[in-house]
Parts: sequence; C-alpha cells; structure tokens
Amino acid sequence: MTASDSLESLFAASGASFRLLTEEQRQASLDTALAHWNQRDDLWVYGYGSLIWRPEFDFVERRHALLRGYHRSLCLWSRVNRGTPERPGLVFGLDAGGSCRGMVYRIAAADVPAIFNELWKREMPSGAYLPKWLACATDAGRIQALAFVMDRSKDAYVRDLTREQLIAIVRDAHGSYGPCSEYVLETAQALETAGIHDHKLKIIVRELKTLSGPQH
Repeated sequence: MTASDSLESLFAASGASFRLLTEEQRQASLDTALAHWNQRDDLWVYGYGSLIWRPEFDFVERRHALLRGYHRSLCLWSRVNRGTPERPGLVFGLDAGGSCRGMVYRIAAADVPAIFNELWKREMPSGAYLPKWLACATDAGRIQALAFVMDRSKDAYVRDLTREQLIAIVRDAHGSYGPCSEYVLETAQALETAGIHDHKLKIIVRELKTLSGPQH
C-alpha cells in the first residue's frame, strides 16, 4: 500500500458516522454544562488553539494557564472548516495525557448566556468534543474553566498518524475557512506571541516551512 492509498483509507474511515448535532442536541449539551451555574458568578473558558488568536467574544480578564491531564494535539478531523468530507484536514483538540499551556478567559456573568451560545455553535457542531470543567493553574491561583476535550470514542478522533501522514494532510487540506496549513501556522504564531512554548508544534511548523508551499 502506498502512502497515498494509506491516507485515502484513513479519510474513508474518518467519515463513517459523521453527523452534525441538531439544534436540540447542541442546546441540551449547553444546558448540561451550565447546570451548576448560579447565574451570578463569572465563568472561565480555557483556550488552547484558535481561541487564543481568534476568541471572538468579550472577556473581563485573560490569564496564562496550565492544564494538567491533557495535551494540545492535531487529533481532530476537520471536514468543513479546514477540509472537506472527501479530504479532511486536521485541527487541534485536547487529547488525554500530559499537560497543556494555554489561556483562560473570564466571561462576565451577564454575558455568559449569549457568549456560551455562540461558543457552542463554534466548538460543538458535531459533538466531537466533551465540554468539561477542569482545574487550571494560573499565576493568580487555581480556577475552574470550561475546556473542550477530545471525545476519543468518536470517529472524528485521529490516532496513530505518522509524522509524514500528518504533514501531508495539513499541507493538502483546504476548507471553508481556508488552508489547514494556515490554521496550524497561525496557531503556532499566536502561541509564540503569547509566550507559550509548544515543542512538538514547533517541529511540525519547521517541517511545513522546509517543504514547498501548501498544495490546494
């Protein structure tokens, strides 16, 4: 089997049961996540990828944060934003194990309903993530923040890619938001600007930059 054949097999398997959540299912997920909220306290949201360079919501405060038990990984198939159903791209997810440095955003209580509703539309179109309230360490103390972690039971979860396969997928994929490579490079730049060091991502970026430009 050639490398190309191997990727085609991966693409075919990745969409075996792909479906978008209905409006009712997405609302039920949001309601469950906010079931504990007293509607008076501000809430925190953890960002590790595009939420760092494109949060798209107002926040009262932002801090660097360390989340233990999960790591940033290109482990989620993107069949719309950074790829297509036939040729999906890869986007970042929080995968189990290790730790992850990112940012936390404090959302004013009065803004929570509107902001979280839009956040769910953005992060939970297919239910590939599990919304969880997790402890994050910041310079000003520990806080509980909402984080979207990878649901390993879904076929949207990508496992056991070789470095060669990962680079090939990122270079070739293109979706409604643009090239997958652009997404990876912008995330890496945003992390660097924020003073967040991700050694594995830097290696991927270096390999992307040493190769010819993305092919679309």
